Amino acid sequence: MTHSMTGYAIASVDAPRGVLTLELRSVNSRFLDVQFRVAEELRAAEPMLRELITGRIARGKVDCRLYFGNASSPAPQQLNLQAIQRLRTLAAEATKAFPDVAPLRIADVLRWPGVLAEPAVDEERTRPMLENLCRRALDDLCAARGREGAKLAASLLDRVAGMRQQLAEVAPLVPEAVAAYRARISDRLREVLGTGDDERARAEIALFAAKSDVDEELTRLATHLDEVERVLAKGGAAGSKGDSAGKRLDFLAQELNREANTLASKAAGLKITGCALELKILIEQIREQVQNIE
Repeated sequence: MTHSMTGYAIASVDAPRGVLTLELRSVNSRFLDVQFRVAEELRAAEPMLRELITGRIARGKVDCRLYFGNASSPAPQQLNLQAIQRLRTLAAEATKAFPDVAPLRIADVLRWPGVLAEPAVDEERTRPMLENLCRRALDDLCAARGREGAKLAASLLDRVAGMRQQLAEVAPLVPEAVAAYRARISDRLREVLGTGDDERARAEIALFAAKSDVDEELTRLATHLDEVERVLAKGGAAGSKGDSAGKRLDFLAQELNREANTLASKAAGLKITGCALELKILIEQIREQVQNIE
């Protein structure tokens, strides 16, 4: 199955400290780039989250955000005795410097940063919860990337069908162009020499036919289109870093463009030139689309 690199997923679970939420956002990128924004008390879970994400996703820039939301029954807070002791020392020094200043009130103490501390996260209990949460979010993210990937694949196949139609139109145009060139040469010889048959004319016609021969380009274009269809049918296994459909398709788009340029340079008539330009437009559309395929 073909996967896009764009997707979004969010999953939440009730925890003692509040609602634990994990968000995953992914966009296209040449390689896999995973960035984390994790609450400080959950920082120890980052290696586990990274391992789970890289096991399911092969390419793309992935932003992972993990945080606690508001709890229906907030966890009881505790006094940080070390912070209170530091505050007491600072207050004593300040009183010496400013003896007329009013002493600290309890409300002032409680508002001081670090005085009220929440209980530490129970890692042994939280880890399996986080693992399950991340797996749920990854399932949703991969499903979203798969849905968009299917739409991208359908769009690419439409372009491939359009290119095949152009190739079918080009094939009979080359003999027609050679025949038209032969007729022009013969008419010119009749005007000048009174005869339409000349060894030099036959040589010139043969040279023109060789220069305008695009059978090789048409064959290569058709072969590349077969490969595009094969890659789209096979897709790229999510998490498989050695088998990226997007990279293969990007390479094929470059090769298609190279052959289309050669075809345009050999064009023996306006109709062939028009077909070559249509091919290049379709190829450019393919190149834009494959940039977002994993």
